[in-house]
Parts: sequence; C-alpha cells; structure tokens
Amino acid sequence: MSHTPAQQAAGSTAAPSADRSSIIAVTALPILVVIAGVLGFLLPDAFTPLAPSITWALGVVMFFMGLTLTLPDFARIAKRPWIAVLGVVTQFVAMPLLGLLVVTVYSLPTEIAVGVILVGCAPGGTASNVVTYLAKGDTALSVSITTLSTLLAPVLTPLLTLWLAGSYMDVPFWSMFVSICQTVLVPVIVGVVIRVFASKFVDVIAPVLPWLASIAIAYIVAIVVAGSASSIATAGVLVLLAVVTHNLLGIGVGYGVAAACRLDTPTRRALSFEVGLQNSGLASTLATTYFSPLAALPGAVFSVWHNVSGAVLASLFARRPYGKPPIEDSGLESAAAGAASAVTANR
Repeated sequence: MSHTPAQQAAGSTAAPSADRSSIIAVTALPILVVIAGVLGFLLPDAFTPLAPSITWALGVVMFFMGLTLTLPDFARIAKRPWIAVLGVVTQFVAMPLLGLLVVTVYSLPTEIAVGVILVGCAPGGTASNVVTYLAKGDTALSVSITTLSTLLAPVLTPLLTLWLAGSYMDVPFWSMFVSICQTVLVPVIVGVVIRVFASKFVDVIAPVLPWLASIAIAYIVAIVVAGSASSIATAGVLVLLAVVTHNLLGIGVGYGVAAACRLDTPTRRALSFEVGLQNSGLASTLATTYFSPLAALPGAVFSVWHNVSGAVLASLFARRPYGKPPIEDSGLESAAAGAASAVTANR
C-alpha cells in the first residue's frame, strides 16, 4: 500500500505525538490505578453504588481500541496467519490452564479462584500492544493477535470459564456471551467504522485516547476495589501473589513457545506480552456482573501489576539489541502509532 508525501508527512507528525503520549501513559497508568484503588478502599460507600456503570466504562475502553485499529491491521492477520493463530491459541490455552494451576497450588478460596481463572480466560489487552512497541517487538503482529483474540472472546471466554471454573461456581455461558458482545465486540466494531470514515478526526484526538482509556480503567478499578474493600485486608496479599505468578508464567510461556518455534526476537517479545497481559478490565467487569465483588478483585490487581511488569520488561528488552531487525511492512508505522494510542488492559 503506497502513501502520498502528504500522508507520509501527516503520519510522521502524528506518530511521535502518539508515541510520547503512550510512553507517559504507560508510566502513569499504574499510578492512576493505584490511586483509584486506594480511593475505592477508603471510600467504598462512594463508589459501590456506581457498579452498574462498569460495563459502560469497559465499552468506552474497547471503543477507544477500535479507534486505533485500521483495515491493514486485519490484513496483517492474513499475511502471517500461522503466527497470529499461534499467538491466539497459546494465549487461550496457556493462560486459562495456568490460572487453574495457580488457584490449585495456592488453594485459593472459591470466589478468588473464579476471578483468577476468569482473568486467564480473557482475551489480550491493548496494553500488550504498547509495551511491545516500547520493547522494539513486532508491533503489527501484537495488534493482529489482540484484534483476533478480542473477536473470538465472546465465544471462547465464557466457554473456557464454564469448563475450568464451573466446578467452583455456576457460570452463565449465554449471559456472558451476550455481555461480551455488547461491551467488547460492538464497541470495537463501531470504533473501527468511525476510524475508516473519519480517520483525520481520529488522528487529531489520538494523543488523548491513552489518557481517556486510563481514566476509564482507573474508574473500573476503584469500583471493583470498593465492592471488595472488606475482604482486601485478609485476601489482598494472597491475590497479589496469585496474580504475579500467573502473569510471569504467562510471559514466560509466550516467549518460550515463540523460541521453540524458532521465531525471531521481535516476534518472541510480541508473543510474550500477548500471552502474559490480559484484558483484566473485561475480567473484572464480568466477575462483578455475574459472580461477586471478591471475584473481581484479581482482575483489578492484574490491571495494576501487568502494566508494571510489562513496562519494566519492555525497558529491559529495549536495552537488549538483537541481530536481525524486525521485518517492516508498509503499514507497520501506522500500526505502531495506533498501538501507542491505546493503553488499556483491559483492558
């Protein structure tokens, strides 16, 4: 796909602005989420009544994700289908099973166990796109895997949750399927359509999107923490331990699978983040809606931790050169700029 000089100039101007915004947002997001969590813990009566609005907040985050996607992002899946499929399969196999392993090893209470498994069954979060970009990984592949896993989430997330968590609590498959379609699939599609027909406007507001997404994620975390404030004092450390273990194992499996398939370094970095970083905002929302506030706590903690671990690992990766540079295609620059404008976990 060729670009006119004017389009190239516009892209080169927009990309640095989006890059700067994403770097700042990656640093600020954990801080915002921690502040939101503290407020939710200290002022539960102020945030608990807002629980019904969580689904709307997640819809806003996913809408922003849709705004960052372009038609070439979907075309990239067709160009390298087996690698994208490898990433999605690894994510939807490894993270749910690792979640089950974690809850078994730590003998987690029922509601927390369901929350951890639900995080594992969620699709990839767009935070993985940002940290892949900052880690000098294959950003286009990262965007492709996140897109594909998000589109499959309405079926796979409730199905896997039913299979793995059904022995802990009743899992309403069809209700979750409809909910994910409403809060994830529809907003993403609407965002993509707006991007196609109003790309110039989206380019103008792109630097603001990370901050809007960060605020929405922090809002969700504050409400989730408020709902389980009474349990945090006794379960908080255990939840943190489970979340850290789950996340680090996922990152390790993603990198290991890519290495075992003899993929290049940029691809290994992309898969490590795609497998290890989940859409924890979706997990928290589903847990609050269909299970209990305590079941939503692992998703809230994951929202903080995976941004911290992702940012730290991206910084370490970026300082380690590799022999073979990533394969650039004509749309990679726009993919990097698009990924950089979405910071959520989802978010």
